Amino acid sequence: MKIRILGGAAVLGIVAACASGVSIGSAGGLPGTETANSILPWAFVLNDPAPNDALAPDQDEVVSVPGSALSMRRSDINLSNGPPDWHPDGHPSMPEVVVRGGGEGVVACAYCHLPNGQGKPENAGLAGQPFDYIVQQLEDYRNGLRRTGEPRMGPPAFMMRIGAASTEAQARVAAEYFSSIEFKPWIRVVETDMVPVTRFAGSIHQVVEGGGVEPIGVRVVEIPEDLHRTQLRDDASGFVAYVPRGAVERGANLVNTGGDGRTVACTICHGLDLRGIGPVPALAGRSPSYMARQLYDLQQGHRDGLWSDLMDRAVANLTIEDIVNIVAYTASLEP
Repeated sequence: MKIRILGGAAVLGIVAACASGVSIGSAGGLPGTETANSILPWAFVLNDPAPNDALAPDQDEVVSVPGSALSMRRSDINLSNGPPDWHPDGHPSMPEVVVRGGGEGVVACAYCHLPNGQGKPENAGLAGQPFDYIVQQLEDYRNGLRRTGEPRMGPPAFMMRIGAASTEAQARVAAEYFSSIEFKPWIRVVETDMVPVTRFAGSIHQVVEGGGVEPIGVRVVEIPEDLHRTQLRDDASGFVAYVPRGAVERGANLVNTGGDGRTVACTICHGLDLRGIGPVPALAGRSPSYMARQLYDLQQGHRDGLWSDLMDRAVANLTIEDIVNIVAYTASLEP
């Protein structure tokens, strides 16, 4: 892995070491025990052990979500059954690969990305992304050109296997479906000095009940607006992203001007409103946790697909603080 050094500090590490407990190796290589989780633990999430007093959910409980006429047993919400379609009027009819998967290794897209494509912090929001972009990303997976910097994080590693197993025809069907759906406001950004204490479970931040608060440091803490609904895979329940005070303004400067040469203005390729241009993806209103992982993986060369070289100059000199500021700003925008 490439850890760039600027002024004696590892570009993706030392800046936030006090906040994240990160120790960065020298340029040209990374010690064997250090992976992306040690650099951006709030984005490359590794689940904590379950508390000793944690109660397992009753799998026979009949559950429902607000605004839905459906109800089902909790045990029916599983990958083998495909996504729970709580709000069938909120999206077009799902094709087979989206609702059931297809063939060896290709599971239902909508189980993780949700039927309306809004996605969650541990995966991509696909709704409204360009058809050609989605098709190209799946081709990159098949060609081994899109990888994750943290193979121990379940969802990105799972997506690598799914992408590698997918066919071009399946990619085009899924891309046509998700690109046809309008991406809706999904992330509420809150600038703050203090955040609820969280633990990592289900590959996301979950608030520790009675855990109090702690300094946010140099990170983003993205949590469900309603954990119960998120656990039931309700595609009408979004997220709140806590970011450091001033991060949105600092990110706006980097994104819109390049920050006096630190990066390249994102608006050149992604559009003045960051809603994408042609095959270039939209950034506005997307998960900051997901976006941070992509910036890191692009900088470290884990994403090396057909269009990845266009991002080289943009990500080359980014620090952790830059990434936090950029994703805080992009998440704050209207999709």
